[in-house]
Amino acid sequence: MRIALDAMGGDFAPATNIDGAIEALSENRDLSVILVGNASAVKAELDKRDCSRLPISIQHASEVVEMDESPLMALRRKKDSSIRVAINMVKAGDADAMVSAGNSGVVMATALYVLGKLPGVERPAIAAIMPSLKDHFLLLDAGANVDCKPLHLYQFAVMGEAYAKFIFNIEKPRVGLLSIGEEDAKGNELTKEAFKLIKGSNVNFIGNIEGQDIFSGEADVVVCDGFVGNIALKVSEGLAETIVEMLKREFMEHAQGKGDSSVFKDVFKRFVKRTDYSEYGGAPLLGIGNPCIICHGRSTSKAIKNAIKVAGAFHGKGILDVISSEFNKELSRGESVATNE
Repeated sequence: MRIALDAMGGDFAPATNIDGAIEALSENRDLSVILVGNASAVKAELDKRDCSRLPISIQHASEVVEMDESPLMALRRKKDSSIRVAINMVKAGDADAMVSAGNSGVVMATALYVLGKLPGVERPAIAAIMPSLKDHFLLLDAGANVDCKPLHLYQFAVMGEAYAKFIFNIEKPRVGLLSIGEEDAKGNELTKEAFKLIKGSNVNFIGNIEGQDIFSGEADVVVCDGFVGNIALKVSEGLAETIVEMLKREFMEHAQGKGDSSVFKDVFKRFVKRTDYSEYGGAPLLGIGNPCIICHGRSTSKAIKNAIKVAGAFHGKGILDVISSEFNKELSRGESVATNE
C-alpha cells in the first residue's frame, strides 16, 4: 500500500515526518511511503539516515502551506503545495492514501475539492480515537466543521457508528450526542433537532451525554459539531499532559528511595501510554472519497508512524466501503430522514 505523506506538514517537519515514515516501514513491510515536499530539503534529511533499503521515495512539491493560512487562499494560490500534491497523487491513483500533520482546514478543503465526498454525505468529519475507562471511544467531529446543521450531526452519527463497528469490533456501538444535560429537551437548537433525527434512525442511540461522561465508556461514539469537538479534544490532551506531569513530579518527590518502586513505574508507564495521543496516530476524515488521515500539528515521529499504519489499514481493509455501505443502508430508510434539517 502506497502512502503519500505530507513531509512538510507539522511543527517539526520534515525531520519528524521522515523519522515516522522510517519507523512505520521498518515495522510493516506491506507499506511504501512517498515523501511529498521540497525535494532538496527532504533528500538532505533522508541522507542523514540509514534507510536506503526501505520502500521510500520523494515527490517534489514547491510550496508549503503554513498553519495560519486560510484554506480558501491556500486552495487557490498554492496549487503545488505538499498537501495538494499528496492529495492529487491519491486522486490519480499514484497513492492509496494520504497523511498530513499540516493545516487541517487546508487538508479538508483540498480533499473535498480534489477527491469529493462519498455519495449522500453532506459534510466530512474528523474522527478521533480517545481513551475511556472501559477502552476507547470515537469523537466526531473533532474539528472539520465549526458550524453544523442537525443533518450533519445525524450523518456524523451514522458514519461514526459504521467506523466504530470496524475499528472496535463492536456489533452495535453505542452512540451518544454531546450536550449540556442527559434529558431529551436539553441543549441548544442544534443538538435538540439533531437528537430527533438520530433517535429516529437505525443508529444505536443512547441519547445525550454530558461532558463529564464522555470518558466513562458509556458511549463508543460521541457526536458533536467541530467547534465543540475540537475544544473537547484539545482540553483533553492538555489535561492528560498536565496530569502526567503532576504524577511525575509527585513520584520524583515522594517515591524515590522508598523501597521497590518498580510497580509504580510500570503503572505510570501504562497510564502515560494510554493517554498519549501519539499512540492513536492520526484521525481519518470520514466522508471523503479516498483515505485522508489528519495528524496533530505537533505530532512526534511515533504519531506519524501510527498515522501511516492507520492509513494503510483504512485502505487495505476497505473501511471506506464499509462506511459507504452502512451509510447507504441508513439513507435508504427514506428521504424524509435524510432531508429533514
